[in-house]
Amino acid sequence: MANEESKAKLEKRRQKIPRKVTPTSLENIALYYLERFATSSQNLRQVLLRRVQRSAKHHDTDVEACAGLIDDLIRRYLASGLLDDQAYARAQASSLNRCGKSLRAISVHLRQKAIPSGIIDETLDALKEEIGEPDLAAAIAYARKRRIGPYRNSDKPPENLDKELAALARSGFSYSLAKRIVEADNIDELENTL
Repeated sequence: MANEESKAKLEKRRQKIPRKVTPTSLENIALYYLERFATSSQNLRQVLLRRVQRSAKHHDTDVEACAGLIDDLIRRYLASGLLDDQAYARAQASSLNRCGKSLRAISVHLRQKAIPSGIIDETLDALKEEIGEPDLAAAIAYARKRRIGPYRNSDKPPENLDKELAALARSGFSYSLAKRIVEADNIDELENTL
């Protein structure tokens, strides 16, 4: 009985037809999205275009006209400061670095969010100026989180250091940095190098 009810709900959800997109609804969608998420201008454009394309499948929505409306919205939001690609990139970069992401991983993430490469380069340079060695700080955070290197539970080194090196390498850290983390004797020695 419960299984049939869940199937009926799922089927009803699949049949839901999106509302027709209007200039007012596009602006409301954009503002609601910006309330909930920090985003880049290109990512917001992609989100809005997906909504327009979904609406165009069920209604006679002109996708090209809506794309023009989206461009106007983006321009307005950039001019007013609601959208700021550079501030978004810097916030994302510092947050990801604190979480243990390497500069390579940060760069890939920002490219996926459609940040222009010039802004990505400026952001990574600013992160290097601010932190000094952002990859080292990120590798320490990653090692702490994954309990590798001097952060492992036991006092004796693991039988297979290759696994720890591989974990750091998969996260985008260089071999020399990964080896430095894994072979560190104590936490203070590692953290004092920052």
